[in-house]
Amino acid sequence: MSSKKCFNSVVMVGGNHVKKRKPPKHHSCCKHDATCDCNFRKPQPKATKLNSDCFLVNSLVGTKSVQKVAETTLPITLFTGLTVLEDIVSISVVPNLAGITQNARVIKDKVVNIGLIPATITITIAGVALPAVVNTTLPFQEHTDFPGACPQDILQETPLEIEGTFSQPGVPVVDVAGVTLVEGILFKIVLRTTITVTRPVIKDAEGNFCDANPNRCETPATPPSFTFPPPENGGII
Repeated sequence: MSSKKCFNSVVMVGGNHVKKRKPPKHHSCCKHDATCDCNFRKPQPKATKLNSDCFLVNSLVGTKSVQKVAETTLPITLFTGLTVLEDIVSISVVPNLAGITQNARVIKDKVVNIGLIPATITITIAGVALPAVVNTTLPFQEHTDFPGACPQDILQETPLEIEGTFSQPGVPVVDVAGVTLVEGILFKIVLRTTITVTRPVIKDAEGNFCDANPNRCETPATPPSFTFPPPENGGII
């Protein structure tokens, strides 16, 4: 039986030396896990010709931490098995932050937010085996005073965070037919975010600043009107 061993580029068969072979260029018979060592050249920045010696920068108009409140009142008849408020054992409201739909606009000295937050409402009822579950959306809106803000300013908001959820049984609400008042439950979600407003301005070589849109803060003859796009499924889950 012949044995075959690898020693660099010499192959030994049965203990006898055989003619040297040139090692493969890309693979080694002794090293199966060899890796390539590549050195890349760092790209050199290219000079760019500018049309002027001015720069466009963002000036901070202001930043403010604000709260937004989402709430709705639902009739108890919407919850299967619930006929009287006294049968309520517990109420759970679980908001879905990932499904929030919101729109915002900057008007003179004010930031306006309107949106919807999906939530799953679960009510445990005395004498009923399974809890009543309703998936719905709670509308919210907030008008934040922001002195100095003007239309066409840039608005940024941090992701919404939940500060608390609340429920209040016994709030009257119009029934499904829209005819009479029935017993209902008020649901409320308090949200928090930070609003930041910036404004594009031009800076010249001497360090002077001027507004990129000098007319942005002029008061229009007719108050602005906005229509936001509806959320998916019309806000009904």
